[in-house]
Amino acid sequence: MGRQVVPQALRNAEEQVVVFRERFAGGTKDPVWLPEVGRNGWVLLTKDSRIRYRRNEMQALLSSGVRSFVLVSRNLPGSEMAEIFVKALPAIKRMCAHQRSPFIAHVHRDGKVVLMATAVGKK
Repeated sequence: MGRQVVPQALRNAEEQVVVFRERFAGGTKDPVWLPEVGRNGWVLLTKDSRIRYRRNEMQALLSSGVRSFVLVSRNLPGSEMAEIFVKALPAIKRMCAHQRSPFIAHVHRDGKVVLMATAVGKK
């Protein structure tokens, strides 16, 4: 999702942000970084909406205990992605507070957040 526009918009909304490339080298494999995300209780924001079709990646997220939010709108400029995630922040926070991890949720263009999968199965 980029290293500047989306993270800066979230920081402007007073959120703590760790950008992947600030913490991990490019090409770091999922089995290395996903468990760290889960252990630290971080929330993963991604635009990889195809993850639901890649069972092994979905399982890696869930088995690592990650709370993940996937932007389902494609080919958006950083400014629009930032706007969507900032608009979705209240719903993201509510889901994190009330939904046991791990889970995968979709973030829609209007800021709506929908739970898609948990460690138990699809919703």
